[in-house]
Amino acid sequence: MHDLTLLITLAGGLAFALVFGALTRRIGLSTLVGYMLAGIVVGPFTPGFVADAGLASQLAEIGVILLMFGVGMHFHPQELLRVWKLAVPGAIGQSLVAGVAGWALARGFGWSHAAGAIFGMALAVASTVVLMRMLVEQNRLASRDGHVAVGWLIVEDLFTVGALVVLPLLAPPAAGASGATQSLGMALLMALGKVVVFALLVGVVGTRVVGRVLEKVARTQSSELFTLTVFVVALGVAVLAAEVFHVSVALGAFFAGLVVGQSRFGPQAAADMAPFRDVFSALFFVSVGMLFNPGFIVQQPWMVLGVLAIVLVLKPLIAVAIVGVLREPSRTSATVAVGLAQIGEFSFILASLGLSIGVLPREAMDALVVGAIVSIAVNPLLFRWIGKRVAEPDAAHVEATAAPVAEGGHTAPAVLLCGYGALGRRIAARCIEGGIAIAAVHHDPDIEEVPGMTLVFGDPTRGEVLEAAGIADARLLVVADLLLGAKIQVCTQARRLNPRIVISGSANTDAERAWLEEFGAQFVSDGRDEQSAQMARAIKTLL
Repeated sequence: MHDLTLLITLAGGLAFALVFGALTRRIGLSTLVGYMLAGIVVGPFTPGFVADAGLASQLAEIGVILLMFGVGMHFHPQELLRVWKLAVPGAIGQSLVAGVAGWALARGFGWSHAAGAIFGMALAVASTVVLMRMLVEQNRLASRDGHVAVGWLIVEDLFTVGALVVLPLLAPPAAGASGATQSLGMALLMALGKVVVFALLVGVVGTRVVGRVLEKVARTQSSELFTLTVFVVALGVAVLAAEVFHVSVALGAFFAGLVVGQSRFGPQAAADMAPFRDVFSALFFVSVGMLFNPGFIVQQPWMVLGVLAIVLVLKPLIAVAIVGVLREPSRTSATVAVGLAQIGEFSFILASLGLSIGVLPREAMDALVVGAIVSIAVNPLLFRWIGKRVAEPDAAHVEATAAPVAEGGHTAPAVLLCGYGALGRRIAARCIEGGIAIAAVHHDPDIEEVPGMTLVFGDPTRGEVLEAAGIADARLLVVADLLLGAKIQVCTQARRLNPRIVISGSANTDAERAWLEEFGAQFVSDGRDEQSAQMARAIKTLL
């Protein structure tokens, strides 16, 4: 008989994640809460179905790789440079105070200094996934306070990347080992040296090799081969980092994401990886929930209260104080404070590494799970509360000189063109002649750059590609040279990502015009409109 343990664990874990994710979403909470609750249900500490913890942990490792790969792909220094005067000192100050508080809490319960340091770092870092979802739902991702909050978390993410380098050095020495204290400095230098060599190798060799491979695969016009290539790059670089350079797979995946994200194929790669990332990140949070012992709440209530106090009270107060000292408006301070009042995936990545090296006690994961479930559940409520009570910032506090920047780092366009065929080229040429900032999304790797226009490679029906092209700040979307089904998908995604955008489309028939208008296009024209107008002008001239 075949061993179905893997299939049972995969099917059971995902099924419970689906049910609990849907339930939490229905009541207005984050799906991440549902995933962790699903893990508690299928874990060994609750009755009923019990998934294989070992297999779940291995599957969760893929989730960690894809999460960090996504962070690397979406990391753009331009986002940080725009708000660095506030984000850098704010993230440093907040992380230090919250980290020390977490360390002190751990020491109060008799944990080692190393365990306290890891626990403090896990409490200090907030979830990028949760923050981005909240900003998008509140339609504030493109606002000044949204930029500051995202930049703040980018700095925290960089701290996490650095922590992934240092944490293995905190592992207790093997039995019989001597001179551990004297060799700590040397071990740190060696670890940093390996990371530098690995980063240079990935940056210099990887950029050239990966870019060429992606271009050759893209020329085949095979979407499945392109997706498979990106998946192999993510997993391959992560395994290379762990097996050859002895750094964490999470750090390797981050560098792999940087390489792919800086190429012109980054937006499409991000879109292709999104479904895999969503599935395996769900398994990651399910595996985290499986480690949770509900009895911990009764056994260690003061630890639970201490964690919640740091995450929900201390971190927001620090953020408010720092933003206030830097004389930013109250709305920015409230957005940053609420955005940081939670913990998520990075906290568990750090904690999992601490557990694997034998430094962090099992109770730490229990405390983090409680803190994550409560803080992520409360976060949407806090965002809605500040949205009603905090006024918009004064015009004096709004950046007047900085133009909106799209995800890829370029200036966000006024016009976004989807479909770069014969009609699209004519529209782009007229926009360029008129000095109108325009970006075009295309799916042909042979198209060359055009002066005055930004070209984004990818499928325009994918929301991640439209976000990379700058749809959040675009004023007009032009849909041309696509099949009707693709045009409808583009209109639907555009309305979701930017409800205020004006949509103009081209139709070949009256039925197609009706469909486009049904799905949000305000201005629809077809070839007969232009032909009839030209003929009418000719008739007037002749008669």
